[in-house]
Order: sequence, then structure tokens, then C-alpha cells
Amino acid sequence: MRAMWYFDLISPFSYLHLKQFHRLPAGMEIEYVPVLFAAMLKHWDNRGPAEVPPKRIYMYRQLTWYAKRVGIPFKMPPAHPFNSLQALRLLIAAGPSHQHVEMAFDMAWKEGRDLQYPEELEELARRLHIEDPQAVATDEAVKARLKANTEAAIARGVFGVPSFLLEDTLFWGQDSLEMMLEFLKDPGLFSGAEMRRVSELPIGTMRKEVTKS
Repeated sequence: MRAMWYFDLISPFSYLHLKQFHRLPAGMEIEYVPVLFAAMLKHWDNRGPAEVPPKRIYMYRQLTWYAKRVGIPFKMPPAHPFNSLQALRLLIAAGPSHQHVEMAFDMAWKEGRDLQYPEELEELARRLHIEDPQAVATDEAVKARLKANTEAAIARGVFGVPSFLLEDTLFWGQDSLEMMLEFLKDPGLFSGAEMRRVSELPIGTMRKEVTKS
């Protein structure tokens, strides 16, 4: 079984998701795909959870509680959201293997370091064995790869991070792991009558757009 895992280092949920991959079936092949979450939000005309003030505080409390509950080391960086663009480019340049991806996530969410600061980016580059992080930051091929990753993910219906894509079946969010594990045991999970019905459910009403003056 091969799966694509879409992530952005800005996402603490992606970190918690990654730390539970030991629960996945042995031999499952994962392609780690860095994407820019902000570009996804813009495309789908959506807000990130940290952009809604009361939701932001709730989310940080929930993350801290959940990490402690499941035994995953967790420390918020000094500010959030942070700009993850340069760190994602470093990952692409190094090659987004499981080891490299976990190394970057650990800096942000285990050690609580701010990956938008130059000194922290230099440390990440050192850990990834990148000698010239400044060159990577402006490398057109690296920038194009991140953009292409994000556009390809959107084209396949990915709207958030973290997301697993198993062929054409999407599993979004770290809390979707149980559902994905059940799907792996039963590929017909979404083929039942009620699953088909909700997948084709019509929209009853839509919220009107508010024009700001």
C-alpha cells in the first residue's frame, strides 16, 4: 500500500499525526509531500484555525491536553502561526524523507523553536546537512517544487493538513487516523448505502457573502 502524506510545518496537528505513524501497517510506503497551507486556504477561500481568535486559544489548549494524554512530547513555539516557507524549502532541498521531516517537526513542536528566525533556519539546515541555506531559499527549482506540490494537492481535492491520500481516498486531520486504519482493513468502508448517500447530499442553503466596505 502506497500513500501520500501532505503536511506543512506550521501545523501542530501534522506533528501529532506524524508521531503516531507507528500505528500504520508494517510495510506501508509513504511519500512525504511538503505543501504551503496558506495557499490551500486561499484557494478554498477558507480561514486557518489560528485565524479565528477564540478558536486559536481553544486549539492550543486542546493540542497541549491531547499531546499529554497520548504521551507525545509537545511544546508550542514562541509565536504561532509562523512563516514556514523557508523551512519547507530546506526540506525539499534535503529530500523530505521520514527522518528529515520528523527532524524539522521536532524542532518546531518538540523543542518549541521558531522556524521563521534566521538562526533557527541555520540550525535546521545544519541538521539536514545543507551547507548553504541562503542559496536554497532562492533556488528556483526548490521554489517551483513547493508550488507544484501544493497545486497538485489542491487538484486532487486536498484542502488541509495533515492529509493522507490513498489512491483517490482522502483522510484529513490527525483525528482521521482511526478511520483510515479501519479503511485499510475494509476498503469497502465507504461503499455502503448511507456512505454513498451522504457523499451525494445536496446543499440545503448557503451563507451569503459579506462585502466589507
